[in-house]
Amino acid sequence: MALLRISSPHTQRPGHRTAWIMQMVILATIPGLAVQTWLFGYGTLINLIIACITAVVFEAVLLKARQRSVAFFLKDYSALLTAVLLALALPPSVPWWLTATGVGVAIVFAKQVYGGLGNNPFNPAMVGYAILLVSFPVPMTQWVGAQSLIDAGATPSFSQSLQAIFGTLPTIDSYTMATPLDAFKHAEGLDRSSAFDTILGLNEANLTNWISVNLAYLVGGLFLLKLRIITWHTPVAVLAGLAAISSVFFLTDLSHAATPWFHITSGAAMFGAFFIATDPVSSCTSNRGKLVYGAGIGILIYIIRTWGGYPDGVAFAVLLMNFAAPLIDHYTQPRAYGHKKAKKGLKFGGDN
Repeated sequence: MALLRISSPHTQRPGHRTAWIMQMVILATIPGLAVQTWLFGYGTLINLIIACITAVVFEAVLLKARQRSVAFFLKDYSALLTAVLLALALPPSVPWWLTATGVGVAIVFAKQVYGGLGNNPFNPAMVGYAILLVSFPVPMTQWVGAQSLIDAGATPSFSQSLQAIFGTLPTIDSYTMATPLDAFKHAEGLDRSSAFDTILGLNEANLTNWISVNLAYLVGGLFLLKLRIITWHTPVAVLAGLAAISSVFFLTDLSHAATPWFHITSGAAMFGAFFIATDPVSSCTSNRGKLVYGAGIGILIYIIRTWGGYPDGVAFAVLLMNFAAPLIDHYTQPRAYGHKKAKKGLKFGGDN
């Protein structure tokens, strides 16, 4: 009798293969994509198309070079998911070659070089994003304005977005403005209320729009939880860690520190918690490990936002905790069936 050989976990339901999981994660990003497109223009949608095409091309070329089945591995949708996550993290007005470069780095150097899906130690989308942010900080921090600018006709239309992305339209300052995190971070010398006045002074809808984007990704994240594609441990730990450390500094410095609500609804907090930190390959596997891993990401996000050189720190926080994930898993192994306690800790010499 032939045995059916499938990859672990063996408790997965019939039909819940890699392709189906990737498709559901892509589907869960639709609320966030829709809100970003509505509030910040069509650039995100255009970037998404460019990223997906580039990812498929790079994946096919590398698979062919490694003498792997191109059709078989493209059908797992992992390359498309990497492209989607990276495109959603990029500002809408970045040039096309920047999107293509980021996707190329993610597919080639963060995924295929390590052996493809399941072997990458770091989140590919965040590797591509981090490389772009370090190499091209100016275009990577330029976001189009809020809904009131769209209503006033200042935000580019679909055709103008195409022209801007493909380099036929000069950059127009009124299209871009500081994000709430960037405005708050660089309001040096101001107390907290004055800093928020600075944010609202740029555009009152700007802060509200970022809250809307984060809530949209929260909806997508709850969809993934409902399907049991992810567990609650990592996203809850990320948001709890970020809220906890921001609460400590908020309560000890009421004049200057931002509120916990501001931190968890600004930037890529919800997107990072539900779609980036939960990557099954580069994150922790044990439930206790996921809690430690997620809390570490949340704390690092606050540290980078407050004292680092970038207004948002999700990508760097995730990559740093990717480094620590194997060690965390080693010390948080669950108790194996038939054993009285979990196997954990390092053994030296004759300790067997």
